[in-house]
Amino acid sequence: MRIAIVENTAVTHHGQVGVALHEAGARIGLYKPWRDGVLPETGAYDGLVVFGGEQSACDDASHPYLPLLAARMAAAAAEGKAVLGICLGSQLFARGLGAENRLGQAQEFGWCDVTLTPQGQEDAVLGALPRDFPIFQWHSDTFTLPPGAVHLAGNSVAPVQGYRYGRAGYGTQFHFEASRAVAADWAREFPQVMERMSPGWHDRHADEAASRGAAADAHGLAIARAWVALV
Repeated sequence: MRIAIVENTAVTHHGQVGVALHEAGARIGLYKPWRDGVLPETGAYDGLVVFGGEQSACDDASHPYLPLLAARMAAAAAEGKAVLGICLGSQLFARGLGAENRLGQAQEFGWCDVTLTPQGQEDAVLGALPRDFPIFQWHSDTFTLPPGAVHLAGNSVAPVQGYRYGRAGYGTQFHFEASRAVAADWAREFPQVMERMSPGWHDRHADEAASRGAAADAHGLAIARAWVALV
């Protein structure tokens, strides 16, 4: 199994996705186009994973590789390849599929509740989760459901939290890869940013990790393993 991973920022955790790929013995090609502009040729891989970043999906001036990455995600999914976009990755995938990116309209942070749609409850990747589940969020942007995509999950802040396109193309606005260990490292690395996103976060972090983080960890790993199984 050959997987191309695209990182969009200097501090990127593969988290639960990395665990599932390691379990499957995947061979990884790692790309950091924010640094050098190089993107994977998707024909060389069985699957494509695109992680998050601080930029928006439309920041072409500062990150000129974004339109091509969005297009490659869409093309790979249309060919039936396994594609996974998380947070910014889901926004880029949606852009490539013709959705509308809506910037600064949907701020969420921390362990938040997401609800599966009826289609999500029957989905091969998300269907094993409870109808309502906690998962980690860190975003301000959102997007419309891409044309031809299946709506899998949402909530009141971002109605499109998850979607599927084609056989195995998935986008999740939520950070299901972010285990409690990942969230703790983000808290150490970006304390001021987190406090701006959710005032009082550092005081609440330990309690929320204990009360909601364990379930979110399990849900995230279940999603990751189910997606890897489709590759």
